[in-house]
Amino acid sequence: MTENTSNTAPTTNAALYDAARAVIPGGVNSPVRAFGSVGGSPVSMVKAAGPYLTDAEGREYVDLVCSWGPMLLGHNHPAVVDAVHRAVDAGLSFGTSTPDELRLAELIASKVPVDRVRMVSTGTEATMTAIRLARGASGRNLVVKFAGCYHGHSDGLLAAAGSGVATQSLPGSAGVTEAQAAETLVLPYNDRSALEETFAARGQEIAAVITEAAPCNMGVVTPEEGFNQFLRDLTERHGALLIWDEVLTGFRASAAGYWGLSGKVEGWTPDLWTFGKVIGGGMPTAAVAGRAEVMDLLAPLGPVYQAGTLSGNPVAMAAGLATLQNATEEVYGTLSRRSQQLEELLVGALTEAGVDHSIQRAGTLFSVAFGTSAGGVHNYADAQAQDTFRYAPFFHAMLEHGVYLPPSVFEAWFVSSAHDDAAMERIAAALPYAARVAAVATA
Repeated sequence: MTENTSNTAPTTNAALYDAARAVIPGGVNSPVRAFGSVGGSPVSMVKAAGPYLTDAEGREYVDLVCSWGPMLLGHNHPAVVDAVHRAVDAGLSFGTSTPDELRLAELIASKVPVDRVRMVSTGTEATMTAIRLARGASGRNLVVKFAGCYHGHSDGLLAAAGSGVATQSLPGSAGVTEAQAAETLVLPYNDRSALEETFAARGQEIAAVITEAAPCNMGVVTPEEGFNQFLRDLTERHGALLIWDEVLTGFRASAAGYWGLSGKVEGWTPDLWTFGKVIGGGMPTAAVAGRAEVMDLLAPLGPVYQAGTLSGNPVAMAAGLATLQNATEEVYGTLSRRSQQLEELLVGALTEAGVDHSIQRAGTLFSVAFGTSAGGVHNYADAQAQDTFRYAPFFHAMLEHGVYLPPSVFEAWFVSSAHDDAAMERIAAALPYAARVAAVATA
């Protein structure tokens, strides 16, 4: 065991990272934070307000990560902070039911067509529960997922996952047994033929297809027109469930998540949904939701067991409620406008510098892929084939100029309703230099 005997705690990002590596595996509590794909020492943040983050060295950054999505209203939004303070004053955790978990469930159900909502603490718990429910409802074992889609780190869903697994170029994870891996069938995203063939061969064994509503963990990949409708039709035809993962896109891609841009328009709904990020407003909260006949299989009503001591935590419920209650039409209008403005600034700078690229979008979320203008990105293979070597110098150039981007090319960019003209001007000032740096990068 190591002991910090210094009278002074580390104050630089590099020193904090060195100290963290002595007591935390890899020095981080979530892998992508380690800057593995961009290099250098991770930045340790100590404060946030509006569209800005401040690091341990006192440097301020325009934030284009937004805590990976939850900060829809910007950091430290007064209504959210006030709600959290009131909740804290009343008690941190009760281990009982609370009024606010009911209110948040009702609010979610008013925005998307679900009958039941079960609160959990993480997106991984939500997708894990959804898979268990699908197997319990169908009596089948196999689950279909898509290469590059990330649904949390439960054992059966790490095969060909995106996010941190893609960042570290890992095929899956040690510790996942062959038996668990064999129950997950991994197919290329946007590939209807592969799905048809798989269901023709093993349809009677498939409990569910799980998909990100719009993939955001291999970078953003826009579903091809009609693809999600095809998934709904195919699963219904074969008696399998469709699990719609909106942990990232839920209530962010639009007021009704990515379903608001697809299923709502096309007239269909999934069987199960998973939510996270925005519904917690920055606190650890997630949910699984869906049709009553499936959700009521959960204990205590049914035989599918799920539990969590901190599920529905009152402080987290308060943060999520305040976030969604303040997510007005004006907020979503601002998100759409700023996201489009950011894309235009990025495209303009890269084009001016002669950097080949394409942009993939999912509502108000988007990402850039280098060297892909000829065909864009339609699946995991396309995402991996891009000029990934250009992103690290681009990232660090933006960081040097006070803009904090996702520390991996395989992640989405996020804005908030707090990104005002001043923040956008700072981004606009940084982009031309970063684009020129990316242009001269070599593999």
